[in-house]
Amino acid sequence: MKVTSAEFLKSAFKESDWPRDSLPEISFLGRSNVGKSSLINSLLGVRGLARTSSTPGRTQSLNFYTINGQFRFVDLPGYGYARAPKALKAEWGKAAEDYLSQREQLALSIHIVDSRHRPSKQDLELNAWLRHHRKPNLIVATKSDKLSRNELRKNIDSIALDFDNDEVIIYSATKRKGRDQLWSAIEKSLKS
Repeated sequence: MKVTSAEFLKSAFKESDWPRDSLPEISFLGRSNVGKSSLINSLLGVRGLARTSSTPGRTQSLNFYTINGQFRFVDLPGYGYARAPKALKAEWGKAAEDYLSQREQLALSIHIVDSRHRPSKQDLELNAWLRHHRKPNLIVATKSDKLSRNELRKNIDSIALDFDNDEVIIYSATKRKGRDQLWSAIEKSLKS
């Protein structure tokens, strides 16, 4: 896909803040510090559009980005470790679950995992939730450039097995490995 424009639209903490039009949306979800914002920036070829940080839990709202004026990316708060009070983390989780369960414009959820680690309990629960609710989703394993070829293949095989042999797209935000394959899946979901 040729990205001609990508702009931050808004942050939303509750449903009343969500955009009200009917543009299709692609959500990005995964645990804190897995590389959601870096993946978005890499896909769009725009540095710093989605805020990145080495501090887990930096994304605390649903962040909406309009792409080519035709669809949106939605960066959801990460789950798991984050330096934030439990009550605040619970609010992030509720906002994300409300969005995933209620949003009619949601065309695809991109579930991001770290290729260096086995999926966490929360990763497996999210995958089960998406399947149970029949939400179109795709698993993307980031940070692939940090492993040797053999380590990567072994880890991806384990990740696929943990997710019941779902296809796993191998991605590197720094080297843009997997970018074309991921765009192809996004374009397909937008046509559905």
